[in-house]
Amino acid sequence: MHLLWHIGRRYPARTIFMLAALMVAGIVEGIGLTALLPVLNLAFSTAPEAGAGTPDHGVGVHVIRALEVVGIVPTIGSLLGVVVTLILVKSVFVLLADKKVGYTVAHVATDLRLTMLRSFIASDWSYFLNQPIGSLANAIATEVMRAAQAYLYGAMTITYLIQAAVYSLVALLVSWKITLAAYGGAVLVVLVLSRLVRKTKRAGRRQTELLQSLAARLVDSLQSVKPLKSMGRDDLADRLLEYDAVKLNHALRKQAYSKAALKGLQEPILTLLVIGGLFATLVIWPMELPTVMMLTFLLARFLGQLGKMQRQYQELGACESAYWSLQAKIAEADRLREGEGGSRKLDLTREVCLDGVSFAYDGNVVFAGIDLTIPAGGLVTVIGHSGAGKTTMVDLLTGLLRPSAGRVLIDGVPLDEIDLRHWRRQIGYVPQDTVLLHDTIRNNIIIGNPGVTTAEVEAAVRAAGASEFIAGMPDGLDTVVGERGGKLSGGQRQRIAIARALAHRPRLLILDEATSALDEDSEAAVCRTLTGLKGRIAMLAISHRPALAELADEVWCLDGGVMSPASGRQLTAEVRCGG
Repeated sequence: MHLLWHIGRRYPARTIFMLAALMVAGIVEGIGLTALLPVLNLAFSTAPEAGAGTPDHGVGVHVIRALEVVGIVPTIGSLLGVVVTLILVKSVFVLLADKKVGYTVAHVATDLRLTMLRSFIASDWSYFLNQPIGSLANAIATEVMRAAQAYLYGAMTITYLIQAAVYSLVALLVSWKITLAAYGGAVLVVLVLSRLVRKTKRAGRRQTELLQSLAARLVDSLQSVKPLKSMGRDDLADRLLEYDAVKLNHALRKQAYSKAALKGLQEPILTLLVIGGLFATLVIWPMELPTVMMLTFLLARFLGQLGKMQRQYQELGACESAYWSLQAKIAEADRLREGEGGSRKLDLTREVCLDGVSFAYDGNVVFAGIDLTIPAGGLVTVIGHSGAGKTTMVDLLTGLLRPSAGRVLIDGVPLDEIDLRHWRRQIGYVPQDTVLLHDTIRNNIIIGNPGVTTAEVEAAVRAAGASEFIAGMPDGLDTVVGERGGKLSGGQRQRIAIARALAHRPRLLILDEATSALDEDSEAAVCRTLTGLKGRIAMLAISHRPALAELADEVWCLDGGVMSPASGRQLTAEVRCGG
């Protein structure tokens, strides 16, 4: 029940309201049940008139006296009316509690999703590099729902526990000896069957682990499905998925068996306990028939609610591992939370500089003491072989990574002193591996920014050389591009990515091999766009294409961790070899 306590502290008002409603409902039901004993006494009395058959001892006496205080004559009709009224009142409070539980379950799921998304997005870039995308997607979808269901099962456990307590307390008032004996039998049953609950918990933890692994493998396989199918190797992905799927099936079977076994064993054992109690009241401790009937009803309900409570607790055990898994992910993301940088908000007007910047990753030096200046209005191209650190340099400029030594300067101000979000909103970034949303071309360009007008979208599309192919689409800008932009060619995807970067009016445009998939005409259109932007914004191009190198104001070569001006021989070699 640690989970319920944990969630209860986060939602104290909702939890207190739920528990209060359940407690009131239990008290009302208990009062109603005590009125049943006088009803039975009257029913079995040989004198049908009012007051005949009224008990002269025990709980029935107190019920009759209480009714007489409020002016109710103890007849079968009046007593049954009291019982029905109290049952209706109890139902109202249970309904209120159940409604609050349902609302809280939905609230827990929503809060978990939002908390996870915000923690993931706010985390350091290194956190993303170490997280399987499929695992994060599974956490947002499957684990959140299982965690919310765990809260529901916990609340139901408390509900049945309160109801069982009510029945047992009323039974104590009728006969403490029989009730204590029932307690002993109930505790024994719970202890004997608790092994099945523990088994379900283990199966639930295994299920959580395997769902994460399966989701991660599934996303990786789907991202690679085209080359795998093209090479006739799609069966390899099937084997990888099959391994986790079979193990998941095994865990689910264990969970299903434990749940079925608990339910199947509870019923006969609890029935035997009720029969044993009936035997005790008729033979060992002989009682009047109305009292026997009342005790049988109460103990049957007590044991039944206790059985339901244990089954709900078992369901809680099957799902709660998802909640703790989510909390661990959120805690890890928060621990690796990205710093917000400084408080200064600068708009780039002069230059962006790398001043003696060094960077090492896991002890491996990527580059040491490099210098680079990108003037506002200028176009700088950087070349270098694969693995030289060009993309790492871009990550330093955007603040995704921090230099091991040296500084990144914006108009002479260290990036550490600048508001990172404000700085990044001035950057238009076009990566080599373009990934589009499964959405329209328009929405892929504006990326949820309502401030981007249709006129600005169309201008960006023209600037990126994408007007012609978009005009040929069935719905123009409102054409859906498919999963990851799969309905478009690589060159078309890159031009949309360039339009996306330009539509947000950047002050620094970064193109990381952004024209590598374009044909000569499309590249020429992009070059014309860049030519038109020269003098207006700063531009950095990571490229091996001669067009961008020839267009640049400066061409630098990053090689062996050293930045130097590119010679004609270096440029020719890089262009020929493609990096």
